[in-house]
Amino acid sequence: MDFLTNFSGWYAGLEATYAGDHMTPMGMYFAADIVVKSVMVSLAVASVLVWGIFASRLVLLALARWRIRRNYRALNVAGGLGPAADRFAKGRGVVSAMVRAAQAEVRASKDGEKAGIKDRTDSALDRIGAGATRAMQRGTSVLAITGSSAPFIGLFGTVWGIMNSFIAIAETNTTNLAVVAPGIAEALLATAIGLVAAIPAVIFYNILARATGSYKAMVADSAALVSRHLSRDLDLEKTRVAVQDMAQDKVTVAAEPAKAAA
Repeated sequence: MDFLTNFSGWYAGLEATYAGDHMTPMGMYFAADIVVKSVMVSLAVASVLVWGIFASRLVLLALARWRIRRNYRALNVAGGLGPAADRFAKGRGVVSAMVRAAQAEVRASKDGEKAGIKDRTDSALDRIGAGATRAMQRGTSVLAITGSSAPFIGLFGTVWGIMNSFIAIAETNTTNLAVVAPGIAEALLATAIGLVAAIPAVIFYNILARATGSYKAMVADSAALVSRHLSRDLDLEKTRVAVQDMAQDKVTVAAEPAKAAA
């Protein structure tokens, strides 16, 4: 309640300050009717949201790309999932999640077919990559909606304001420009605010779309690296088991003459 009381007092004081001033944007705002004011406020809020979403997404994308580059290099240097297990056991980021998913699938399918392990791991990596990309795209729909609809919302406010101006002409029985110009200026301000919200929204959306596309490619490269390491580890494990079986067969063959002589 205190906040509402203080806000109402502040708003009333501000309105009294700009009363009769039709030469400044604030004066035009306070002189407009409730519909045009609502349009202006909604567009101003949308503009603030556009800038906030763009700044936050840009920072998050920069951090995510830095983390994925660092983890990609570390995994590439490790040369396999086994040597990288300790580093990525509790690490953050999409690469760490992919490594843990691949290792979990290997443990869960220890005695399964190697081809099946690869297929299931690739499926898990695709889902992790898709989830990471969706997380980076969160909020960009607001930019697209604002960029496409804000000019028309502002135009609605303009049409409404001009309609009121023509009504004022009819009521005053005068076409004096000094009488009707303030109302038209207030109406045009709504369109201006709509453009102020829409133009950055379109630009920011395109910037984030390109940055997200680059991030998606980096995620795909990371998934391919994890898949290659998994395939290599499975092939090496298969070779190691085959060598052990051959050595065991040789021992068995060598022991048979000794048993026969005994």
